[in-house]
Amino acid sequence: MHFLSLALFIGLVTASPVSKLTPRAASSPPQGAIVVDQSGSVAGSLPTVQAGVDALSKTSTELQTLYIMAGNYTEQVYIQPLAGPLVVQGQTDDTSSYKGNKVTISQNRSRNTVAKNDDTATVRNWSTNTKFYNINLENTFGHTPTNGQALAISAQETNQGYYGMSFLGFQDTILANEGKQLYAKCYVEGVVDFIFGQRAFAWFEGADIRVFEEAVIVANGAATEGASKFVINKSNVAARDANVQKGTAHLARPWKEFSYTVFQNTELSDVVDPEGWRAWNEATPNTASSTLAEFGNTGAGAGDKSTRAPFGQFLQAPIAIEDVLGSGWEKESYVDMAYMS
Repeated sequence: MHFLSLALFIGLVTASPVSKLTPRAASSPPQGAIVVDQSGSVAGSLPTVQAGVDALSKTSTELQTLYIMAGNYTEQVYIQPLAGPLVVQGQTDDTSSYKGNKVTISQNRSRNTVAKNDDTATVRNWSTNTKFYNINLENTFGHTPTNGQALAISAQETNQGYYGMSFLGFQDTILANEGKQLYAKCYVEGVVDFIFGQRAFAWFEGADIRVFEEAVIVANGAATEGASKFVINKSNVAARDANVQKGTAHLARPWKEFSYTVFQNTELSDVVDPEGWRAWNEATPNTASSTLAEFGNTGAGAGDKSTRAPFGQFLQAPIAIEDVLGSGWEKESYVDMAYMS
């Protein structure tokens, strides 16, 4: 029942593709949702996002919905494994874009104070079959020369989808670490390896990727062949601010020996360095067996073989989404096809 009411409310149709994502409002909680409202104006609501998560059934196999009213929530959120699917929806007047998001969750943990990357994340999502909509996730820690890992999202399970989200940080903004993951119509911001992970098969569709200092965008950490793939498709890469120098961003560097990153059908502005790719470091380049590849990119930063690093590749055809998310991906419960146009 929760699923039906939510689908009717915000148009989260997964059965078939649509040609254009229609803006819809999600300005009030759908029937049956657990509601988070820091103002307390909604009867029966809970004051924090974590309190809302804690109110979810851990054993129910039915779909549950967590609806977050507008506001800035300063907290870390941990979603433990649930038996059934979960939708987390932020209040918005336009579900089609992150630009009108009214919900922000932020905190400032980093590896300076905690032991593991996961422990730094604003949201730690350890549950499968989850969909997040229209929420800004921010780690406000900033920069430090050492132990600067400070995540906005730690996506630690398979079958996770993120739609109309904003992810803001400096180093390691998105940890896509396990299984099949889809990020569509999202905003991603950072400087150091700010999309990273070791065992996920992650597809980024229609992402707005922004850098604000000398940057490396992706650090895929596949330690064995085929252990992980990151593909950025139909997206755009640019400087966040007008004062960011041209040529200061690299698309990726290989964290581990079989790193796999592809940028395809993506607009690359002149913030991208003409060489495109970087080795991990001088002592351990990790370039011999890694896939750092492009297809069909456009813009001043697209480059060609004469300018790109010699270990980069230009593909003859784009990577199919089935090669990342698997056959029948469009029928999976975490996939919202309305965001895939």
